[in-house]
Amino acid sequence: MVATAHTDGPAERASEATRWSQLIIGIICMVMIANLQYGWTLFTIPISQKHGWTLASIQVAFTLFVLFETWLVPAEGYLVDRFGPRIMVFAGGCLTGLAWVLNSIADSLAMLYVAQIIGGLGAGAVYGTCIGNALKWFPDRRGLAAGLTAAGFGVGSALTIIPIQKMISTHGYENTFFTFGIGQGIVVMLLSLLLFAPRRGQTPDASTSRFVQLGRIQYEPLQVLKEPTFWIMYVMFVLMAAGGLMATAQLKPIAKDFHLDTAPVSLIGITLPALTFALTIDRVLNGLTRPFFGWVSDFLGRENTMFIAFLLEGIGIWALYVYGQNPLGFVLLSGVVFFAWGEIYSLFPTTCTDCFGVEYATTNAGLLYTAKGTASLLVPLANVLVVETGGWKAAFVIAALFNIVAALMAIFILKPMRQRLVTRPSGEQAWASEAQPGHHPRAASQSR
Repeated sequence: MVATAHTDGPAERASEATRWSQLIIGIICMVMIANLQYGWTLFTIPISQKHGWTLASIQVAFTLFVLFETWLVPAEGYLVDRFGPRIMVFAGGCLTGLAWVLNSIADSLAMLYVAQIIGGLGAGAVYGTCIGNALKWFPDRRGLAAGLTAAGFGVGSALTIIPIQKMISTHGYENTFFTFGIGQGIVVMLLSLLLFAPRRGQTPDASTSRFVQLGRIQYEPLQVLKEPTFWIMYVMFVLMAAGGLMATAQLKPIAKDFHLDTAPVSLIGITLPALTFALTIDRVLNGLTRPFFGWVSDFLGRENTMFIAFLLEGIGIWALYVYGQNPLGFVLLSGVVFFAWGEIYSLFPTTCTDCFGVEYATTNAGLLYTAKGTASLLVPLANVLVVETGGWKAAFVIAALFNIVAALMAIFILKPMRQRLVTRPSGEQAWASEAQPGHHPRAASQSR
């Protein structure tokens, strides 16, 4: 693989207004695709009731969505790093709109699966591009920028939970898919025309916090795949994502099995059914956690922040099973679970870019993001465990253990490995000795 060369000199420093406008455009695009994942749980039971399909078979569609949303992001990211973000986000808007239109007319599982694959392709194009653009525009506040962008995806569905539920009950899930699909897709397509990546010299220097470890080498994607540090982060991402995806996709069935889906809950002067309350609060907290922990990591360091958040998630999942079988406990503890889970979508891409450089940040973060797709393969197993064991206990215990293991890995494995990686002289890459004759891996110093 040949790295792209820059023949022009450094550009003039971009204004803060330019940087923040690019960030805000990316955030709005993420809001528009959020329902493709976080609104899915609202459609599963209506689809099952109409067609008689089992929830397990319908959740296969969700798994396909996540797989295609994640596993093709590296290829999409490579195109973004080469040609800029505009065309990829425009295509993503087209595909996400088409996917929900197809969902609205799907009369077979095969068609539902195809629609979700198309939706995954579109959502991945938008997600990977917007995260990569944030990482490039804000090297000085990378955790915060990635967190704010990822927050658009996490919290983006919060304001539409109640409208979608009402529209499903009054006009049917088919009309809901169609209306929201068209609207969301058009907004993404229009905003994509305003996106562009920074040129060399347009952004400020990287973070100067002594707790944030920054590499000096710009790694190409194939070189990243040869680094053990990358695969440690990948395993941690899978462990963390698996438990969170189970809660995201299965929250409505869990509430139904706990007999809490329609139980009223009163908080802050508002009374809503427990499931509706939980879904709304969860979306907000799942969004807020991304910039919050991203901002914390800009000062406290990536691994230290991971340890705190991941351990809290493991405790929260266990507490949700033990104390969440009453309406108020269910609402509050599901909020804890979502708050301690969503930060993975800011911490991991930020850590990846800190390690491997900004030049191929979109591609390299996309490679790591495929871990979410790997984790999604475990989501249907939750249904199998429930059937085999007669309850949710086994699924909750496994998810909690996954998070605790990831927390310990952050401190005792990832932190020392990253320290060795970022202090490694440019001539001592793990892949250097394997380079073919005539091939010269890129080892340029990251501009500071």
